[in-house]
Amino acid sequence: MAAVWQQVLAVDARYNAYRTPTFPQFRTQYIRRRSQLLRENAKCGFEPGLRRQYLRLRSQLLALRYGPLSEQSSFRASSVRSSRTTLDRMEDFEEDPRAQGARGHRRSVSRGSYQLQAQMNRAVYDERPPGSLVPTSVAEASRAMAGDTTLSENYAFAGMHHIFDQHVDSAVPRLQFANDDKHLLACCSLDGTLSIMTLSPPPPVVKVTLKGHGGPVTDFAWSLSNDIIVSTSLDGTLRIWNTEDGRCIREVRDPESSELLCCTFQPMNNNLTVVGNSKHHLQVVNISTGKKVKGGSSKLTGRVLSLSFDAPGRILWAGDDRGSIFSFLFDMATGKLTKAKRLVVSEGSSICSISARSWISREARDPSLLVNACVNKLLLYRVVDNEGTLQLKRSFPIQHGSQHIHSIFCPLMSFRQGACVVTGSEDTCVYFFDVERNTKAIVNKLQGHGGPVLDVSFNCDESLLASADSTGMVIVWRREQK
Repeated sequence: MAAVWQQVLAVDARYNAYRTPTFPQFRTQYIRRRSQLLRENAKCGFEPGLRRQYLRLRSQLLALRYGPLSEQSSFRASSVRSSRTTLDRMEDFEEDPRAQGARGHRRSVSRGSYQLQAQMNRAVYDERPPGSLVPTSVAEASRAMAGDTTLSENYAFAGMHHIFDQHVDSAVPRLQFANDDKHLLACCSLDGTLSIMTLSPPPPVVKVTLKGHGGPVTDFAWSLSNDIIVSTSLDGTLRIWNTEDGRCIREVRDPESSELLCCTFQPMNNNLTVVGNSKHHLQVVNISTGKKVKGGSSKLTGRVLSLSFDAPGRILWAGDDRGSIFSFLFDMATGKLTKAKRLVVSEGSSICSISARSWISREARDPSLLVNACVNKLLLYRVVDNEGTLQLKRSFPIQHGSQHIHSIFCPLMSFRQGACVVTGSEDTCVYFFDVERNTKAIVNKLQGHGGPVLDVSFNCDESLLASADSTGMVIVWRREQK
């Protein structure tokens, strides 16, 4: 059972879209502050019965203020919604008056339905040039909140904030800022360890090193509350770590004794983790018990290299080293996987990275998938239905022929204008691309690495960007101050 403070936060998150409809940036600040306060109070040791009573009262008061939500499943309400306040999570309500309920508040009917959104936008898609976006009614408000700055100004990263070299001479394949955190960063290395680094208070330091894997660490993921990290390794084990003291809580060994190559948390239920291995299998694992979930396994055509859920956690995409992307329907109640669609991107080319986004930008609702494949291009796909079918929207040229390069959508927490994606490259550079530009799409280019850039990650307010390379160097870049 989730901690009571997490359940309180889940209730607050469900009602967050109703708060201050004319000031959406306040909702972001509100839920982040609530998360911080609830975590701090949880450490004070209040009697559990009082906390549960508070949870009941809080739920009743919110229901009286905003009206009951029309959720179809109690599972969504009871699971930890998390304090992650990206547009995927907090802004998935229609701004159309037709979506208003009888009591004047917005209903959650048809939320997260890619098929419905595709039908609503189809007429607009047909009239706009390839690669362009579908604007929502809040586009002008978004520009006003961002100060009407240009996209180049918004992503003018230039100076190096700090360089970490504790993994020098061993590649760092993955790195990621903690959820809703400006200064907590983690990375994994082929030297068999993981590092958790803190950037504030200065000077930046390695907070804790996670040691225990008997082989190179290939991937890891933060839990939504940042208290747990799961990691995979070529030693054939999945490990669960306590992020405060670096203690290994549990080791789950692959029953096939195969190399584990990637992992991701189920976004609505962090008790479940999906793992991909070198024998073409992916599997849902219950990290509380260390056991595989019945019905939660499937086989791909090649080694499973990349995984990504959509925001509601109902669709899982998996990429392999044979050039295929598979979509799976995820049963929220049982953890069962059902294979839905397959797309061959390029026969024999590894699908190294997959990132899903329900909103391409604050101004355009356009469910998309960002893909790195070894075809010297960064690929952007449109998700056209609720089975995860993909349609190529556009591509961006980068040097990518053999390394496991990763890319990300910009988090868009600060309502900056435009839609931007960031990727590493084998030419040792970091590239920022504007997905709305048909020509000269490169917005920014960062140089400073000594080897292919393998991964990139923003902190929650986009003030810092971290990048990692094949030589073990991690560079934290800061936004240029105007």
